[in-house]
Amino acid sequence: MRASALAALLSLFLCACAPKADAPPAPLGLDCALPFEAQAAKLIAQPRMTPAPEDYAEPYKFYSSEDGHVSYLITKKGAPGHPAILMQRAEGGEVKTSGCPYGDRKHYGELRAYLEGLKTWHR
Repeated sequence: MRASALAALLSLFLCACAPKADAPPAPLGLDCALPFEAQAAKLIAQPRMTPAPEDYAEPYKFYSSEDGHVSYLITKKGAPGHPAILMQRAEGGEVKTSGCPYGDRKHYGELRAYLEGLKTWHR
């Protein structure tokens, strides 16, 4: 009986020392010092980043993290404010929007207002 208790205790100790599985890296924040194309490529290349189905009527591409806490909007040619990248991050029950306006600031403001408006849209 005593040997089995010692073996169980040793097993628990060894399991506690085993390395933990690496958590996936957190999605990248925006770095507006990077050129548009370089930053877009870097964001899209992240592991566990899922593109939304493309709507050819919209001049934007959307990508979201696997857990849905971070989303990026990357403009395509012809979009208001192009080139621009916006990011939405869900934190503490709120969705916070940030962005990099590489193009026309006025149209970027309209694009950001559009994206902000999607947070309150209901069917």
